[in-house]
Amino acid sequence: MQIGIPRETLAGETRVAATPKTVTQLMKLGHSVVVEAGAGTKSSYPDAEYAAAGAAIVDAAGAWSSPVVAKINAPTTAEIALLADGATLISQIAPGRSPELLAELGKRKITVLAMDAVPRISRAQALDVLSSMANIAGYRAVIEAANEFGSLFTGQVTAAGKVPPATVFISGAGVAGLAAIGTAKSLGAIVRATDLRAEVAEQVESMGGQFVAVQAEAQKSSDGYAKEASADYADAAARMYAEQCKEVDIIITTALIPGRPAPRLITADMVATMKPGSVIVDMAASNGGNVEGSVADQLVVTANGVKIIGYTDLAGRLPTQASQLYGTNVVNLFKLLTPEKDGAVSLDLDDVVLRGMTVQKDGESMWPPPPVQVSAAPSTAVATVPAEDPAVVAAREVALAKTRTQRRITSSVIAAALVVLAVTFSPASFVGAFTVFALAVVVGFYVISGVSHSLHTPLMAQTNAISGIILVGALLQLGSTNVAVLVMSFIAATIASINIFGGFLVSYRMLGMFRKES
Repeated sequence: MQIGIPRETLAGETRVAATPKTVTQLMKLGHSVVVEAGAGTKSSYPDAEYAAAGAAIVDAAGAWSSPVVAKINAPTTAEIALLADGATLISQIAPGRSPELLAELGKRKITVLAMDAVPRISRAQALDVLSSMANIAGYRAVIEAANEFGSLFTGQVTAAGKVPPATVFISGAGVAGLAAIGTAKSLGAIVRATDLRAEVAEQVESMGGQFVAVQAEAQKSSDGYAKEASADYADAAARMYAEQCKEVDIIITTALIPGRPAPRLITADMVATMKPGSVIVDMAASNGGNVEGSVADQLVVTANGVKIIGYTDLAGRLPTQASQLYGTNVVNLFKLLTPEKDGAVSLDLDDVVLRGMTVQKDGESMWPPPPVQVSAAPSTAVATVPAEDPAVVAAREVALAKTRTQRRITSSVIAAALVVLAVTFSPASFVGAFTVFALAVVVGFYVISGVSHSLHTPLMAQTNAISGIILVGALLQLGSTNVAVLVMSFIAATIASINIFGGFLVSYRMLGMFRKES
């Protein structure tokens, strides 16, 4: 099947739906690819690279007349007219909020697959364009904020004085929010984040951020997308946002609800309480904005000197990488459409992923699709618990604390007694070895516990050197005639070997993620 990649005509668009690398991958599935001349120029992919990958360079009519057309943005009326009867269009459509576009597409006997309507299930993650672009946009949002912020993100102590770190508050811990958290943290900022899904608190903290919970009933998602908050939650969230605005330097909002205007999270009164020079990046500006006063595609400076960024092309500001990720999403879609790798496109509507993306089939409307129920949090039964007397609860807490203290003291006394007995009845050489062991335990605890969660996997690989020393020591003692020493040496050698081979295996799998596909 011939796949056409036209040049994007939307003003300011810099991305392209396929790269030379993804063209090669599409051809391995049995397809031929034609690319409109100049389609990848703004993404730093010249026509010569497409030609070297095996694509044919054609004019606009040649790309649009292909049986399958893949592009980034929704087509215009003029572009829809260029499609051949029976063609398949693959693009971002936003079907939930584009009734006029759906009506225009319905006039043609074509099939339409929406890349931005992928069901939020594990099997579909490889072709989820919203996640791919949100990941880049979240990163870029922090870069844009840093560009406008008049100070450093990281704290420093210099000869000229001390520079405090910036405090960044991120609303929404989805793909874009988590990318923003990681980027801001890597730049040295103090990062706070909130989300109406309480189950993402662990993800925020694992990336080094502080989760700011809203004191209200947590929300759950039944389909993987954000939902509109309840009235009680919205009131509690408003109070929390008001407090954060007074304290932080930078705010990044990412809240979007599919098919609806973006929820208003930060009011003008809240912005007025922020410090002069503070920065807000409203990533929902294209849908009405999370921040009062934000304007799509503009930088607005308020009366009190707060900069509100409403850029809607954040992913497009990294066009080379964004095009590669989008193109990879398209390739993964074609892997579903071409299961036999013979170049024959087969739209299986029994596949929940393909059905969820299908907006129109041969001119017949297929929107909306049947709902796909998923949840990021396990369902739990709600039980009614009778209220207790506060005095009884306080007394119980005091008793539990006293019990824990007694257990801690008892354990410490027993441990101290065992150490005294071991030192008293052991050879003199044991005392020196035991002292080194105890100091190693203390130092190791404080060194390892101070390492960021995000570095634990690389740290595991580095501990191979330590395990190697343990293994060498154990091997030297395996010839001992003392049975106790022999047993301990065997156990040490076994455990160290497991750790070494496990560390190398983890390192190998990590490095494999960065290898280029052949």
